[in-house]
Amino acid sequence: MEQNQFDRETISCSICLDLLKDPVTTRCGHSYCMTCIKGHWDQEDQKRIHSCPQCRETFIPRPVLKKNTMLAALVEQLKKTGLQAAPADHCYAGPEDVACDSCTGRKLKAIKSCLVCLASFCEKHLQPHYDSAAFKKHKLVEPSKNLQENICSKHDRLLEVFCRTDQKCICLICLMDEHRDHETVSAAAERTERQRELEERRGNIQQRIQDQEKDVKLLQQEVEAINLSADKTVEDSEEIFTKLIRLLQKRSSEVKQQIRSQQETEVSRVKDVQEKLEQEINELKRKDAELEQLSHTEDHSKFLLNYPSLPTLSKSTHSSSIKIRPLRHFEDVTAAVSELRDKLQDVLRDSWTNISLMVTEVDVLLSEPEPKSRAGFLRYSCEITLDPNTANTWLGLSEGNRKVTWMDQDQFYSSHPDRFTYYYQVLSRESLTGRCYWEVERRGRVAVSVAYKSISRAGDGDECLFGYNDKSWALICSNSKFGHNSIWTSISGPVPSRVGVYLDHTAGILSFYSVSETMTLLHRVQTRFTEPILAGVCVYGIGSSADSLCYRSYKGNHC
Repeated sequence: MEQNQFDRETISCSICLDLLKDPVTTRCGHSYCMTCIKGHWDQEDQKRIHSCPQCRETFIPRPVLKKNTMLAALVEQLKKTGLQAAPADHCYAGPEDVACDSCTGRKLKAIKSCLVCLASFCEKHLQPHYDSAAFKKHKLVEPSKNLQENICSKHDRLLEVFCRTDQKCICLICLMDEHRDHETVSAAAERTERQRELEERRGNIQQRIQDQEKDVKLLQQEVEAINLSADKTVEDSEEIFTKLIRLLQKRSSEVKQQIRSQQETEVSRVKDVQEKLEQEINELKRKDAELEQLSHTEDHSKFLLNYPSLPTLSKSTHSSSIKIRPLRHFEDVTAAVSELRDKLQDVLRDSWTNISLMVTEVDVLLSEPEPKSRAGFLRYSCEITLDPNTANTWLGLSEGNRKVTWMDQDQFYSSHPDRFTYYYQVLSRESLTGRCYWEVERRGRVAVSVAYKSISRAGDGDECLFGYNDKSWALICSNSKFGHNSIWTSISGPVPSRVGVYLDHTAGILSFYSVSETMTLLHRVQTRFTEPILAGVCVYGIGSSADSLCYRSYKGNHC
């Protein structure tokens, strides 16, 4: 070992691997830079036990360190004789580093590996490769631990030829032997060719990166535009609905005020008539008392004398009018308000379908337009087969498990955890994602539905019934209602015998159509599907059935 190397190691700090600065010596005899050992012990303060980084001897309490003046003077003297701190590239090799093969003792990090020497060198031991003509043609690369990969395992020679026939690197002896008739070039020439291809591929990749970064930026702008538009529309819609609510409240208040005013007027009129009638009654009672008194007079002469003086009974001016004109109350007002309510419900229902359509047809960058014609929908036609393991035992499957019929007796299916035990329901085998379309030909009482596979099956709770939970959506054909999570919406007009179901799982669109020469939208849902969807039907009542129709000729771009 060289003297300078020995001296440097002797007076170097094992923590920072540099020459000692303000050296201190622990009780175990090891020396460190004052700052380094303090930093090490600062990290151990919470343990209340301090140790030597080299021998692991422990100290309790933390030692008070003082500068080792003798060692400090030695360091200063050696610096004056030309010893300097090791450059950054000359620090010692750790477990993960490539070590210099020429260093003795503690090895330094290698800065280059030679493919000819098959060795790695630190800066000092690499210098001959720069100074001597004998090493000028040696190939230097970044430090590598796997230099033996460049040696032929059979001939122990450098792999400097590339066999294009076998697509592998070989040595010169391999070239003269088993690769004699193969297409070969030098490894350097093949590298040049592959490097050119690599650069071309990198260019293509970088161009795609640029293009896709533009797309990402465009998508980000689209997200911002969607959010701004949605926030503005929500704000505007809330303002419009608030005004509408205030208008209804105002009209309700006005009707109430009118009713109360008319109530006061009519009550006043009735009480006035009542008061006058009561006066007439009192007057009639007085006259009746006079007549009664006269009727008891026993003196005939006195009776005849007083009888002509009795006043004539006048005709009532009020009772006759009551008999002629029946009283009118406010029931007609209630009927008029009810009529207004019905008209508003009709308007809201029709308008809601249009509003829902407008929401789902928002022109988002990534969404494809929903088909308009039946032929367009049939491009996404899916074959739906019903899963016997999910069918209620009162349902019969036929026609290759595409038709389900309500039976009037138990079918005695085997027990299965996927089976609906109470409700007359069945799900499809297929999980639906992407864009899908299928049609259901129904007869009788049928609900056309979709549901997550995780929907509950056992029992009679709402969590099992299509449309009554957050895992299913159902169009009940018999009473023209659509339901999800127990929220029901009336469908305008009767549901036909054939219903088309369109699902765009990615866009979160579920639409039900009346299928005829033209496609008529019955109801549309805009949501976010978190699981794959299964098609489902609920069939109940004698003679009720549902047939899932398949159009194989259109398949090809379906789910």
